[in-house]
Amino acid sequence: MSVEKKAMLGHKVRRYRQEQNLSQTEMAEMLEISPSYLNLIEHNQRPVTVPLLFRLGQVFPIDLREFAQDDAAALAAGLREVFSDPLFEGQKVREQEIREVAEVSPAATQAVMNLYKAYADMREDTQALIERLADPIKLQGLDTQVFPIEEVRDYQQSQSNHFPELETAAEALWQDAGLERDDLYQGLARHLQTVHGIGAKIMPVDIMGETLRRYDFHRRRVLLSELLSPSGRHFQMAVQLAISSQGELLDRLVGKAGLSSPDAEKLFRIGLAGYFAGAVLMPYEAFLASAKELRYDLEILQNRFGVSFEQVCHRLTTLQRKGARGVPFFFIRIDHAGNISKRLSGAGFHFARFGGACPRWVIHDAFAGPGSIHTQQARMPDGSAFLTMARTVDPILGGHRGRQPRLAVAVGCDLGQARHLVYGDAMDLKSNQAATDVGVSCRVCERLDCSQRAHPPLNHRLRLDENVRRIAPFAIAPS
Repeated sequence: MSVEKKAMLGHKVRRYRQEQNLSQTEMAEMLEISPSYLNLIEHNQRPVTVPLLFRLGQVFPIDLREFAQDDAAALAAGLREVFSDPLFEGQKVREQEIREVAEVSPAATQAVMNLYKAYADMREDTQALIERLADPIKLQGLDTQVFPIEEVRDYQQSQSNHFPELETAAEALWQDAGLERDDLYQGLARHLQTVHGIGAKIMPVDIMGETLRRYDFHRRRVLLSELLSPSGRHFQMAVQLAISSQGELLDRLVGKAGLSSPDAEKLFRIGLAGYFAGAVLMPYEAFLASAKELRYDLEILQNRFGVSFEQVCHRLTTLQRKGARGVPFFFIRIDHAGNISKRLSGAGFHFARFGGACPRWVIHDAFAGPGSIHTQQARMPDGSAFLTMARTVDPILGGHRGRQPRLAVAVGCDLGQARHLVYGDAMDLKSNQAATDVGVSCRVCERLDCSQRAHPPLNHRLRLDENVRRIAPFAIAPS
């Protein structure tokens, strides 16, 4: 949270006071304010000022950064998407009602969202079953597990995508294996062989095909495709080390997450192994120090640590160690059709949970200029603004025959943090005219004049006239 914003955190203060079994009078006395002033704060009629926020941190054992995050906004964004479903057409749910429910009853809000997930899951399965009934051969292999990846993403977000135990394990590996940045592959291979009895071999593409890494249990060796770039080889070696040396830690973290299905647990375990690998390639202290020194110049960070552009972007989202935090970033990866294949919310940015990204967002422009970083000041309908950097992804596979997926990634932060980034230097960060109006998704976006809509907005009737054609695809009737 930037200090420039008013922190309307009354719902959090009230909930924390009730959890501590304190009266308003008792808490006000501890905070050295009047009970009437605390009452105004709890009803969001007064903001939590920075001095008062610091006082809360002194009096109570809370993490100020986490406390100051507007969790209700993220829940409200998800609830807003739920009510954008045609299922609720005709039932106008006001924005204020959505916000109040998210603030007062966060658990109930999450339960509604989970219920909607189950409904959407069943609806998609039913549609798939109807289509397949026309062709009995297609009935085989109907997959009903639609949302494990969403469950994993939600849990990662709840942890700020930061796992201290894996950071500690990665730092210990550098010490135990005597790793050096200029000889990282040989150091990882040597440690894997010496300590775990596992060899490593680069294999021809004719043998590996499209497989990038495979563990040969019979010969106890990890096989890596020659199509992998050097950074890809380093990453896959570190993933193998996570699986071979950190199995108990991975299992413990998966068990702690309390996920609902075996598929979600497997996805999360794979994700944790990748997290460990990223922490090995970009050790926390060294990477954070370099990021601050270089003012988050993504390409120099990429070159300094010998990693891919996507790996740098992903690592930036994990720098949330207590007492040594970096700028909070969000991360997203999409294909050319706009499908989201990876997302990590942060910095207060809200992604569409049940659809694609806003077409006005700069990440789509990255495909028009591959290899170049595209920047944008993006302003959301609620007035929040973000600095976004987007670029196409370095290809994973090499060679003329390799099928190159067209992907782009974007990272961004609250505009209040843009002064810490080199990308903000050439921008007029105080001008509203410099920002591009974007939204979460078409169904929940209230920008009625948008010419790039794919769907009409929630709770607005269309004005249909065959004799008139406007630039905007949908004409909205007056409320």
